[in-house]
Amino acid sequence: MNRLKEFFWLCAGVNKSILSNCPSESSKYVGIGATIFFTGVFAALAGGYALNTIFDNYWIAATFGIIWGLMIFNLDRFIVSSMRKNGDVKQEWISAIPRLILAIIISVVIAKPLELKIFEKEVEAEISHMIQEDLAAQEQTVKMRFNETRERLNAEILVLKNEIAEKANKRDELRKIAQEEADGTGGSMQRNAGPIYQIKKADADKVEAELKELTASNGQLINEKELALAELDEQQKAALGEMKESQLTGLASRIEALDRLTDKSSAIRAAHWFIMLLFLAVETAPVFVKLISQRGPYDFVLKKEEYGYEAAYYEDLAKVNAVIKKRSSRLTEEENEYVQNRLQLSLEKT
Repeated sequence: MNRLKEFFWLCAGVNKSILSNCPSESSKYVGIGATIFFTGVFAALAGGYALNTIFDNYWIAATFGIIWGLMIFNLDRFIVSSMRKNGDVKQEWISAIPRLILAIIISVVIAKPLELKIFEKEVEAEISHMIQEDLAAQEQTVKMRFNETRERLNAEILVLKNEIAEKANKRDELRKIAQEEADGTGGSMQRNAGPIYQIKKADADKVEAELKELTASNGQLINEKELALAELDEQQKAALGEMKESQLTGLASRIEALDRLTDKSSAIRAAHWFIMLLFLAVETAPVFVKLISQRGPYDFVLKKEEYGYEAAYYEDLAKVNAVIKKRSSRLTEEENEYVQNRLQLSLEKT
């Protein structure tokens, strides 16, 4: 248990020799260290899973996952160990803001891959829908590529057929006029097959000849265009056959699928926020513990140790300044004044 306790002290970034003499502070820093340690473990698991979706190799994912976990562990350890309790609550909160922002960013980075693992089955199903949607979009794109040519050919065929139909209608109309002239139901209203009938029949025969010629010429053009349509259909069929399913197996695709799921399902959206808040609470807990806790024996002893080094630093500065002042007394008055002014400025900056 003592080794485990000292390990968690190490995770919390405390001075073991000082904390050993402050038993009342032991449990607090064991808890802080354990939180930092398990945050690093979760970061390693999350990083390993995320990298496995990228490299699809367990060894690479495990190696980089451990490195990622150690980096997050070190960051958390630095965030907590660099905080100092000096009795000024306002100053403590101001100094904690950058650390809290960094802790929030870390919690989001850790939570997202673990969310993907928790909702893995739902994410896989949504990715299948995304693949089908992508195939449908590809199919629509291919069809649009051929639609313009198909519509043009169909319009040209329709024009040619309409020309034949119009010519046939005109022939039928002239035949009807000639027939009415012959049986006396129209035209001159005289029942005979005289010169007027012959003229009208000649007009109908002329249009009939034009119709045959037009039918032959337009029919050939229609056949050519129908063959072009058939060839176009074959090209479209071949293009559709060449379509491939998108390989949506990467991390970005999974994150997009999870975002779509949170938009569709209120249950998944609620679970997403609970998981995010959980990791946010875990990641920021050590910082808040340091902020809201009273100054304990460890903080006072640590402050005394640090102040001792600070005081020794100023003492050494004073000794160096005294030696310089003594040595500069041999300089001219102007040079001595310059040295004194520079020393005074240096002391003020420190």
